[in-house]
Parts: sequence; structure tokens; C-alpha cells
Amino acid sequence: MKRLISAAWVIARRDYSATVFSRIFLLFLLGPLFPILFGVGFGALGDRGEGPPPRDVVALATDAGSSGALIAARARLSQRLGDEALPDLVADASARADRLPGRSAPGGGHYVAALTGSLADPHVTLAGDAPSGITDDLSLLIDTARADAALGHAAPAPVALPEKRLAAAPADRNRDRVKLAKGAQTALFFLIVLLAGMSLSTFIEEKSNKVIEVLAAAVPVDAIFLGKLAGMLAISLTGVAVWSAIGIGAVMALFPGAMQHLAPPAVGWPVFAGLGIIYFIASYLLLGAIFLGLGSQAGSPREIQVLAMPTTMMQLLLFGFAQAGVAHPEGWVARAAAIFPWSSPLAMLARAAELPTLWPHLLALGWQLAWLVLALRVAAGLFRRAVLKSGGGRRWWMRAARS
Repeated sequence: MKRLISAAWVIARRDYSATVFSRIFLLFLLGPLFPILFGVGFGALGDRGEGPPPRDVVALATDAGSSGALIAARARLSQRLGDEALPDLVADASARADRLPGRSAPGGGHYVAALTGSLADPHVTLAGDAPSGITDDLSLLIDTARADAALGHAAPAPVALPEKRLAAAPADRNRDRVKLAKGAQTALFFLIVLLAGMSLSTFIEEKSNKVIEVLAAAVPVDAIFLGKLAGMLAISLTGVAVWSAIGIGAVMALFPGAMQHLAPPAVGWPVFAGLGIIYFIASYLLLGAIFLGLGSQAGSPREIQVLAMPTTMMQLLLFGFAQAGVAHPEGWVARAAAIFPWSSPLAMLARAAELPTLWPHLLALGWQLAWLVLALRVAAGLFRRAVLKSGGGRRWWMRAARS
């Protein structure tokens, strides 16, 4: 065992140093950031080219008293509802109502309606493209202006209500935790899809330049697989650490209060964050062991490309299986997803967001570790027999085709 771990450590350190301390690794780190930066940049350019949407403007073709009362009512309501909630008002007593709707208004925007008459007897003329709720907005303004006119100087000041927020109801808290569970699963799935596929091509270079024979003669094949998998995990964790630091820094700088609105997971944020890291490692190792075994059987980059699509589809199926049980963490679907080793990390991460008990996580991690050892042993055995010919066999898919 000591010789196995020592040999695996040497192989993992070699792969990690050769990858992380190379120039190409910088492009690997910047790869996921390019779509985000380009999306933000093109979105900003698109918004700048289109400009802000035109404002809805209502012409007040009424007497001076009615127009002033309506404008004052709008000013009071906009303090509570926001300036965007109500249309702009422009007083123009000399304008003709039938010609105003649809025309450009002073200061930008266009007229969507014209209000004529007075507060006691108002009439509205709408443009063909007027919003459906413009009449309700005008009715609210007229009602407020009438109330202010009726009360006169005795109108009370706006009420400032003191707030007292109660704890969220259990149903609301459970709903928020389901959303958190699905979001955590999606983030974990995205990282695994982005990183685990690299394990498919790990053996291509060694097999092409005959280094794999030297390694197999020097150390056990199990140590080669364990070292390769550990090295790829260390590389992936380095990338995740860099991306997480950039993402958290950007969120804290641009949206400092974003974390305050997130529902806390059932196990608490520190434990949930720790379990997230552990389940990422577990999911990466379990899938990486399968991908490493498949990639070790491939003899060329073309065969790696052929294997890429089925492995991605397999990950999508596992993600869908794990997400199917999120809404009911004690249901049979959630339990089945937690028992199946390759969907277990996703399912158990969602369970950490929804349920506070911790002992199932210890049981699940032991279960996943047992299957990881089995997957590595099977992958190493297939490689030893089919590629190194020490077992006298051909690649498994060639044997299947001959049979």
C-alpha cells in the first residue's frame, strides 16, 4: 500500500506540475470567463445602440387647475410607487386631443393618451399603441388629485410605517431551500461537465510516445490510475479555486447585498460549503474513474472524440435523475439517486440544503469511496488486459464486436 501511494503521488505531482505551470493553463483558466465577458460586453453595446425605451407621456389638455392638481398627485405617488410606475404628464391646454396620441412629446417619449375636460368630468383619448393599463394609471392619478382637492390644506402627510418582519413560514422556507438545492446541483453539474471530461484524454500522450510501457514496468497499474486521477483532481481544484475567488469578488463588489437574500441551507452555510467541496471531489473522482478507464482503452484522439458525446449524455442523465427528487427529499426517487453512486454526490448536496441531519452524509461518503475503489480496480484491470496485453485480451469493444 505504501509503495502504491508513493508511486501515485509521484505521477500526480508530475501531471500537476506539467499542466499548471505551463502557459496553456492560463487559457484554461480564462476559458469560462470569455463567454461571460463577451456576453456582458455585447449586451452593453446592444443596450447602448437601442437606447432607453421611450417614455409614455399623457398630454393634459385641461384647465390649469386640473393640470396642476394631476401633476402634484403624480409627484406624491411617484415617491411611493417609483417614477417608472406612472406615465409622464405634460400640460398643454391648447392642444387638440385627437391629434396628440402617437406624436413625439417634448423631452423624449411619445404621447400615448390625451386627457381633456376637468377633474370633475375627465375624458381620455388613447393612441392605438397605448399600454393596456394606462387608463387605470390615469384613474389613480385623478382619484388622488380629487382627494387632495377635497381635503385641501388639511391633507395628512404621507404615512411612514415602521417595519417588523416575522420569520419565514415553514412552507416558504422549504420552497427557498428547494431552490437553493437545485441551484447548488446545477453549479456542481456545470463544474463536473466542464472539468471531468479531461480525464478521457489523459492517457493519449503517454500511449503515443510509449511512456506508458515505462510507467507500467516501474509502478503498479493501479498506482498509474490513482496518480492520474489525483493529478487531474488537483488541476481541477486549482481552476475551481481561481474561478470561485473571481466570482465571489465580483458578486461582493457589484452586488454587496446579494447573499443576504439567500435562504440558509438546513445544515448551515459553513457545513454546506464544506459538503459542496467534498461532494465535488467525490463526483469528480467517481466520474473521472469511469472516464479514465474509457480513455485508457482509446488508441487515438478520434476515438476520444467519439467517446465524448456518450459521456456527456451520461452526465445529463445523472443530473436529471438527481434533480427529479429534489422537491421530495424523503421520496423514493431522492433515495434512489442518493444510493446510486454516480448520482449520489448531486443528490446528497441537495439533501444538505433541505434536511439538517448529518449522519447520512457520512454514510454516503463511505459508500461513494467504496465504489470509487471498485471503479479504479476495474479500469486498471481492463487496461492491463486490453492495452498492455498482460491478460491476453483485446479492447473491450473489439471483443464485443468479434463475439
